Amino acid sequence: MQNKVAFNREWLYKTCFTPEDALCTSDTAAFEAVELPHTNKMLPLNCFDEHSYQFVSCYKKIFRLPEEMKNKKVFLDFEGVMIACRVFCNGKQVGAHEGGYTPFSVDITDSVSADSDNVLVVEVDSTERPDIPPFGKVVDYLTYGGIYREVFLRAADATRIERLWLSCKNPCAAQKDLVCRCDVTAEQAAEGLVKIELLDAQQQCVATAEQAVTLTAGNNRLTVALNGLENVHLWSLQAPVLYTVRVTLQAGAVRDEATQRYGFRSAEFTTEGFFLNGEKVKLVGVNRHQSWPYVGYAMPERVQRHDAVILKKEMGCNVVRASHYPQSHHFLDACDELGLLVVEEIPGWQHIGDQAWKEHSMQDVRDMITRDYNHPSIILWGVRINESQDDHDFYAETNRIAREMDTTRQTGGTRYIQRSEMLEDVYTYNDFTHDGGKVVFRPQQESTGLDHLVPTLVTESNGHMYPTKIFDQEARTVEHAIRHLRVINEAMGRDDLVGGISWCAFDYNTHGCFGSGDKICYHGVYDMFRNPKFAAYSYASQKSPEEEVVLEPITVASRGERDGGGTVPFTVLTNCDFVRVHKNGKVVGDFYPDHKQFAHLPHPPITVSHLMEQDMEFGMSEEDTKQFRDFLAKKVEEGTLIKPTAEDFAYMSGLAAKYSLQLSELYGMAVRAAGGWGDEENDLLLEGFWQGECVIKRRIGENKYFDRLKVEADDTLLCAQGDSYDATRICVTAVDNMGNKMPFIHECVQVTVEGPARLLGPDSFALVGGSAAFWVATTGEKGTVKLHVKDTRGERLCTITVE
Repeated sequence: MQNKVAFNREWLYKTCFTPEDALCTSDTAAFEAVELPHTNKMLPLNCFDEHSYQFVSCYKKIFRLPEEMKNKKVFLDFEGVMIACRVFCNGKQVGAHEGGYTPFSVDITDSVSADSDNVLVVEVDSTERPDIPPFGKVVDYLTYGGIYREVFLRAADATRIERLWLSCKNPCAAQKDLVCRCDVTAEQAAEGLVKIELLDAQQQCVATAEQAVTLTAGNNRLTVALNGLENVHLWSLQAPVLYTVRVTLQAGAVRDEATQRYGFRSAEFTTEGFFLNGEKVKLVGVNRHQSWPYVGYAMPERVQRHDAVILKKEMGCNVVRASHYPQSHHFLDACDELGLLVVEEIPGWQHIGDQAWKEHSMQDVRDMITRDYNHPSIILWGVRINESQDDHDFYAETNRIAREMDTTRQTGGTRYIQRSEMLEDVYTYNDFTHDGGKVVFRPQQESTGLDHLVPTLVTESNGHMYPTKIFDQEARTVEHAIRHLRVINEAMGRDDLVGGISWCAFDYNTHGCFGSGDKICYHGVYDMFRNPKFAAYSYASQKSPEEEVVLEPITVASRGERDGGGTVPFTVLTNCDFVRVHKNGKVVGDFYPDHKQFAHLPHPPITVSHLMEQDMEFGMSEEDTKQFRDFLAKKVEEGTLIKPTAEDFAYMSGLAAKYSLQLSELYGMAVRAAGGWGDEENDLLLEGFWQGECVIKRRIGENKYFDRLKVEADDTLLCAQGDSYDATRICVTAVDNMGNKMPFIHECVQVTVEGPARLLGPDSFALVGGSAAFWVATTGEKGTVKLHVKDTRGERLCTITVE
């Protein structure tokens, strides 16, 4: 039987590597203690030298082989090392790997000692080597450095199961057939027996079968099946049911076992749309980079998984593109469990290198599919370098490899050029047509250049077309949200598109030739700390109210924030049927979704076009009052009330004369309707109604003041002794007396940690756009962690339990 243990604690690290390090001495004087995942250099949030982490470093671990691993084959399994490495055990090089995004294993059997200390050394090259994808030219993201994913020590018999490949050709049939291909390494020829079991979520066996097999010395590919499976539930977006397949091999005295999770589902892209289990699904989602402030890529399981929770649960997305490389298997595991579809692709960004570089990229295709073949969430393999030019022979081969390895999934390849050669099954392209005007996406055939329709998916939009900071002026953050609404609306309404994936989920660090001059691309609907911008609610508001009621007024509700003043019109992102607005205790009216401009959205935005109370007196006849109210509402919504035309003056002068009013008096009524200069401070109560009942309320307005720092942890219970250290995020938000974020508070916050935890980043930082966040990691001990968060106004306490 195989035995696999986490190998992530008690590592040593230094920021250089010398030839003497390869000798694997027990000297530790120049090293510091670290745990994996580890970044080779802790970085500032922004404005750093991007070359500061691009160096060759050294990791060392002194260990004893566990008793149960003796007299077996021994391997080291690396999940990810950025970007190349050499591995030494007791002074002998035992392996090497190039490429930072896929796993690899090193056989240390002949070098490891069973009875004494072993010294393991890993030389890690984190320079941007032009011979390894994605490098060779400029890249619009950083890759950071270090052993940034987990490592495991594994022992196995010479005859062992290496890997399971699971597939079902008829998942929607009443009787399903599950086929399991087993890669087996055999020490010698032997007769054996393979048993396959299908286990449900409670690990109860629901089906089993056995098959006699003949092994030859070396590598074997065995096939065993469970046929005629009944009452097996499908994996879907709403109910992502997962089973476990357990395979047991008995060959003479050797017995080995392997398990693999699996979800029964069909996924197909057609010219009619994307179909999951035979049902048409319009794909709506965002792209994701796997990076965080300060630590780059190096985050443990819980934090990786939480990104999937944000995308699925907070935003309501049904798809994510893993841009632009294979991402943490923890993230993919969470996508499997949550029912979040994934488009995964090989590493790269525009550049195609020489033939050796291409061979490396072809191996990336193999490694990506090998690692992630069994994830039901993955629906498309990206086998083209993101946004690269056409290269027929190269991409013909990447497609061939993918189709040969996986007959159950289609291929795609993201480009930004029009009329690009289509060698893939799905035409995936980045459409940045929308610049705020009426045109959102190009017609399909204008993009493909083909005379017929093909399955087409927009894989990026918005992004650099309208970079938006969480601390930008209201007008920009609102337009950012509206642009995302437009691309969602367009994707959902276009019959020639299977959907749209926008750029992107989170802001990210990048090279100096991109971003805003501070090494950050502000393209996300969240900032780097996973704090939402207004645009995040463009997605969240499309969720069903049965899942979560959303009501988010995207305004700071202060007339001085806008050019020319005023507080209306403002937009409410909500999935309610309508919103009732109260101003200073009086009813203004009911406002309804804009189905005209956003005809294809499940829940269009609502525009609050005026603030005229229903009982506002104008001293006019009923007919003239109605006309004047409509006139004011129209002028407010257009934003032209403060710039009346000659025709407007003539209309108001006529009314003033008719009712013996001063024109200034009438204009004052108009200003009040707009919440403009000269009117009293306005407090608004927004009530969201669904199915005839008020289901949510929000207060906004100008009588606001700082109330408190809100300090909330994503998780209040962490694990002391997992495969590696545990970690969670703590959000810090400046909140007013109405419960809303105060975006223009930029106070410095000081964090003090008491108990078994450490900060993953600095202990003092400024609120940006009224919010910030930090992460804490466990230290291997149990206990209570007290986080003291202090600013000039006071201190808040956040408590986390580590068990």
